[in-house]
Formats: sequence, C-alpha cells, structure tokens
Amino acid sequence: MKLTGMKDNPFKVPYTEPNVTGLLINRLTHLLADVPDHARIVVVCVGTDRSTGDALGPLVGTSLSKYRSRYFDLYGTLEDPVHAMNLDDTLQRISRQVRNPYIIGIDACLGQVSSVGSIQVGTGPVRPGAGVNKELPPVGDIHVTGIVNVGGFMEYFVLQNTRLHLVMRMSDVISHSLFSAIMKTVRPTIPASTQD
Repeated sequence: MKLTGMKDNPFKVPYTEPNVTGLLINRLTHLLADVPDHARIVVVCVGTDRSTGDALGPLVGTSLSKYRSRYFDLYGTLEDPVHAMNLDDTLQRISRQVRNPYIIGIDACLGQVSSVGSIQVGTGPVRPGAGVNKELPPVGDIHVTGIVNVGGFMEYFVLQNTRLHLVMRMSDVISHSLFSAIMKTVRPTIPASTQD
C-alpha cells in the first residue's frame, strides 16, 4: 500500500501569490530531497522562441544559464531551444552524456481560464505537445509547468497570442524558485557531466 502525502499530490499556485517563490521552493525542495546521491540533476526546458506562449521553457532556461551553476546540467534556452524537432535527440544525448540523470522537465501548458497564470509542480514527466495534439516523448522525473493561456480551441493560435508579460513574469518566478531549491538540496560531491 502506498501512502499519499505532499510529494504525491500535484501543487498549483498563481504566480501573483504574494509568497509564490517561497511556496515553490518549499515544494521543489521536498521533491528534490528524493534525488539519489549518485544522480545528477538535469533541467530540460521545452519550448520554442517562435511562439510567445511556448517560450516559457526557453525563457526559464536562459534565466538559469545566467547562474552558470556546476550543480546541474541545462538543456533548452532561447539561443538553443529544445522543441518538437530535436527533443528525441536531446533526450538521447542526455542518456549518453549524463550518468544517472534526474530530470526536471519545464514546459508551458494550456488550461482553464481560472488557472491561467498558475505554476504547477508535480512528480512524473511533463508531456510536451499534449496541448496541441502532438505525440512527443515525456520528459522528467518531476516537472514544473506554467499555464500560459486557455486550452480547448485553436491551441496554436492561442499560444501565438499569449501575453509576453505573463510568460516572462512566470519564467522569472520558476527559474528563481528552481535554482534556490536546487541550491538547498544539492550534493556538492556530484561531478559535472560532459556536455558537447
């Protein structure tokens, strides 16, 4: 029998919540506490800079890249995005280059009107392309998603017409929270991987 607790339940909070970073850091720290000692944290930010709504992942990746941290590997930035065309190759590259990767998947998603602007954290992978009916491989041992707009109708158009301000604010919150959580739980003895 599996007991369900805080780690098993998905967590959702609006980015406008006064203590949003504290809440996200707390949840992410709890999830990252389960990372095995021998594992290497890998952050995969999925999306493209060619669509405002879908740029959440690359924006988070670009923010994280500024920390130049040796405590995690990073894939997916505005300069070098991870998207539908190269996701398979990227995941294969990670499996070749990183011993025992523990992957955190970051992506934008569509949802109900009342959830737009919310950030979700949960166990298991993010499923890129699900909002626009694309079959792509799942990404992550845990995931962070941002609900950037309303789903259910003309998804490509909706993603293209998402407010950049919303996406940028959410990406700032996610990147700061994720970096802080990693720094709170990181094990400094883990060697860096060999990226190309």
